[in-house]
Amino acid sequence: MLDLTSLWDFDDPAASENRLRRAIRGAGARDQHILMTQLARAVGLQGRYDDGLGLLAATTAVDAEVAARIHLERGRILRTRGLLDAARPEFEAAAAAAIGCDEVHVDALHMIALDAPPEVQGALHEEALRIARASADLRARDWDASLLNNIGMAHADAGEWHDALAAFENAWGARERQGDAGRTRIARWMVARALRHLGRTEDALAMQRSIKVELEAIGEEDPHVDEELALLEVARRGHSR
Repeated sequence: MLDLTSLWDFDDPAASENRLRRAIRGAGARDQHILMTQLARAVGLQGRYDDGLGLLAATTAVDAEVAARIHLERGRILRTRGLLDAARPEFEAAAAAAIGCDEVHVDALHMIALDAPPEVQGALHEEALRIARASADLRARDWDASLLNNIGMAHADAGEWHDALAAFENAWGARERQGDAGRTRIARWMVARALRHLGRTEDALAMQRSIKVELEAIGEEDPHVDEELALLEVARRGHSR
C-alpha cells in the first residue's frame, strides 16, 4: 500500500514536492497517478496554483480513488485561491466518487464542512466521523482526532462549552492513540481552554503548566500556552479576592 504520510511535511511543502517527484519516478503506473495528485497539492501550497491545476489536468482518473483524489486536490487549490464557490462542487464530486475509499471520502466531507453554514457543519463532521470509526482502513480511522477537534470547535464557537469539552477530550484520546506528541499537546491545550471557559481554573492551570514544562524540556515555546497561562493567573487572582 502506498504510504503518502512518509512523503509529506505540511510545514515544508517544497521539501514534500521534492520527495514526491522522486517517488513518482520509481512508482508503478497507478501509484504515479496517486502521487501526481499529491504533487499538485504540494505545488498549490506554495502558491503555484496554475501549475497545480495543470498537474491534475494531466492526471488520468484510472479508478474511483484516483478520480476522487483529483477532485479533492483541485478543490483544495481552488479554496486556497479563494474560489470557494468553485471549490465546493469539487469536494462534493470527490465525496461521491470516493465511496469505497473511506480515507478520501472522510477527507472530502471534512473539506465540505469547513466552509458549510454553521447549522450543517456539525452533521457533516458527524457523518465523516461515523465513516471513519466504522472503516477497516486505519488511515480513515485516524481521521477521528481531527474530526472530533472540529466538532469541539463548532461547539466552542456556539458557546456550548460542555459539549466542546467532551469532544476535545475524545480528540485527546485519539491523538494519544496515534502517538504524535506534538498534536497530543495541542489536543490537551484545547481541553484546558475548554476547562477555563467552564470556570475550572485550577484544572486548566495544572494542564497548561504541564504542557509548558514539556515544551521547555524539548527547548520549544508556544505563545498560545503562555497566553492561556496569563489568562488563568488573572482568573485565579480574581477568584481569590
